[in-house]
Amino acid sequence: MSASPTPATAKRSLSDHVADKGAELRAKYGPQIGWRELQQVLLDRSLVRYPCEVAFTSEGLRDGEFAYPHPQGDKPEDGYIIRVHPLYMTELSLVPHLVLYQLVAVNYGEFASTDDAETFAAAALGMEVQDYYDALCRLADQLGACGCD
Repeated sequence: MSASPTPATAKRSLSDHVADKGAELRAKYGPQIGWRELQQVLLDRSLVRYPCEVAFTSEGLRDGEFAYPHPQGDKPEDGYIIRVHPLYMTELSLVPHLVLYQLVAVNYGEFASTDDAETFAAAALGMEVQDYYDALCRLADQLGACGCD
């Protein structure tokens, strides 16, 4: 009988898995993931475990928060509304940067970390993790610059 995986092994396994899923998403819907492709991704249960849709609203977002996957019921199967701050409604080509980050929480819940979210989204967008992180920070910084916090 094999030993139970250590927390470090489990974390590494999840990190590898989200990177693979991000690459799979890019191979299937890329190389450019824009608004139209994002809509297709959200319907693909091989990549997005539970039903999701995007709504441009600040309802339920914390100060400085650009997006959040809001559950539609008590069970994940009830689906999620990914609430995206309305500031980004005019930048649809960049919304995938925000939404892909949230999909890790939809798919893996509390087991996923911010590092996993960055790894997944970067792989899906064909970016290095640091470049993705920098782009995400620039997008998030727009909330402060507009006084939208």
